[in-house]
Amino acid sequence: MLLGVTGSVAAFRAIDLASRLTQGGYRVDVVLTEAALQFVRPLSFEAVTHRPAYTDESPGTLGGRAIHVELGERARLVVVAPATADLIGRYAGGLASDLLSAVLLASAAPVLLAPAMNARMWEHPAVRRNVVLLRRRGVHFLGPESGLLSCGIEGPGRLWPVDRLQAAIEELLAPASPSGNVARSLEEELAAQRRQSFSLRDEYGKGVSGMPKQKKAAKKPAVKKEEENSRKEKGGSAKKK
Repeated sequence: MLLGVTGSVAAFRAIDLASRLTQGGYRVDVVLTEAALQFVRPLSFEAVTHRPAYTDESPGTLGGRAIHVELGERARLVVVAPATADLIGRYAGGLASDLLSAVLLASAAPVLLAPAMNARMWEHPAVRRNVVLLRRRGVHFLGPESGLLSCGIEGPGRLWPVDRLQAAIEELLAPASPSGNVARSLEEELAAQRRQSFSLRDEYGKGVSGMPKQKKAAKKPAVKKEEENSRKEKGGSAKKK
């Protein structure tokens, strides 16, 4: 499987996740974004996975092929934990501006994103729209968890607990588990959270239906119209005389 790590203060928890998965018998290829390198280093992942970790500075080819194509095709599952608002937005928009986003587009494997960000960022309409779009494309989301965030505010934005991430990944990789059942189990775990999530339809509906309607001018009765017309005709004839 492939584990993508983006620039979040929760990036250090991805080392624990990579270690647990490796101990569980999985071969884990790790791809770090440039922002992730501000929090963790490739050597930490190489030490626990016993495999190379890849960054934007890695050679452009792997096994005689383009590196993003090789990594994308060899993966049975692509997990991004933590997944920032930036990564989610670029993936939704089909952008391949770095190695990780290119791998996401080059892979036909199931994708699991574990968001981690500021609560207001998670609730922003643009981020919610991207999440809805990716879910429609079949991307799995796990989290974020609510709690006290590193920025000091409380709300949704914490990376999903590592043990529960590991369980979801193992379920997705289990050969006997139909993908439909896995998707349903993930959705059931997040059902309560998604009921509280931002509703795009309601939000955009307010922007339209909430606008004050202009009052139409009341139609004058037909009798009054006839009286006015007769007065105008008399006035016109008087002027001619």
